[in-house]
Amino acid sequence: MTDFSARRTMMVDTQVRPSDVTKFPIIDAMLSVPRELYVPREQAEAAYISENILIAPGRVVLEPRTLGKLLDALNIEGDELVLDIGAGYGYSSAVVARMAEAVIAVEEDAALAEEAQSILSDQGADNVVVHAGPLTDGAAQHGPYDAILIQGAVEQVPDSLISQIKEGGRIGCVFMEGALGVVRIGYKIDGDISWRFAFNASAPVLPGFAKDVAFAL
Repeated sequence: MTDFSARRTMMVDTQVRPSDVTKFPIIDAMLSVPRELYVPREQAEAAYISENILIAPGRVVLEPRTLGKLLDALNIEGDELVLDIGAGYGYSSAVVARMAEAVIAVEEDAALAEEAQSILSDQGADNVVVHAGPLTDGAAQHGPYDAILIQGAVEQVPDSLISQIKEGGRIGCVFMEGALGVVRIGYKIDGDISWRFAFNASAPVLPGFAKDVAFAL
């Protein structure tokens, strides 16, 4: 019988804390949420490895270090509404739900969205709403949001998501620039986003978030 609780503690102690993630709500959430439930069943044994876990073509559960540092940089408060784009089986949403007032989890794969809703409900994450629909559309009807995080990489962030951030709110994501990935936090000031470097990480670019290729004749 695998001791997932011990693995969870080891994940936090060897991957998250050494990456300068020290905020108690993040550490507490990552120690509390059973990551093995939020990956494909055949990958439960690999749930705590220090790399992204593939859950569908081009889709991953972000490695613990990346998610922890992203949450640290976003600095989510207990009274905030958060939009989680590309929630997959719901792991990131379950973690954020322990830190925020409520989470809207967007997932465009209908089967994944249904599974996420089931797992989150079973785990008592009652402040998460799973919204099935295109990732690039977000969920404007529930917004605007204090913070948005994206579970996967982008080359560009669509205006449809930027428009759902509250004035003074922020967005965090991995930008892939060739083979290199950079996590930036964007702050919405006077309607525009001001991006700031946070740390380096990598992930597959999500469907719909690649740059449009311009064809020249």
